[in-house]
Amino acid sequence: QVQLVESGGGLVQTGDSLRLSCVVSGLNVSSHLMAWFRQAPGKDREFVSGISWIGGSTAYDDSVKGRFTVSRDNAKNMVYLQMNNLNPEETAVYYCAASTKAIAKKRNEYDFWGQGTQVTVSS
Repeated sequence: QVQLVESGGGLVQTGDSLRLSCVVSGLNVSSHLMAWFRQAPGKDREFVSGISWIGGSTAYDDSVKGRFTVSRDNAKNMVYLQMNNLNPEETAVYYCAASTKAIAKKRNEYDFWGQGTQVTVSS
């Protein structure tokens, strides 16, 4: 049984940082495409960042490039998202997801999802 469990969300102020964690069981993060998505109220779930099983290459949405960093710890089977300089528009539920594809940025290309962790950025 595959499980992805996110943590690390919370209430922060504009400009603050947060580090999200995703502990994974039932699959190896080293052999899957792992990603972070977010969904704000009334909006579609959108791709934020991903890290591939092919050489550990990473991808980011343009809106977070230079501020967010995705990483993984194969030994702990965990994935992280370091988020710096947060702004109120990034208030959303953040989800960890896994895919068997090499590259994917669409929601329907991911096979497994966590329950999400709330990030709220106050102005």
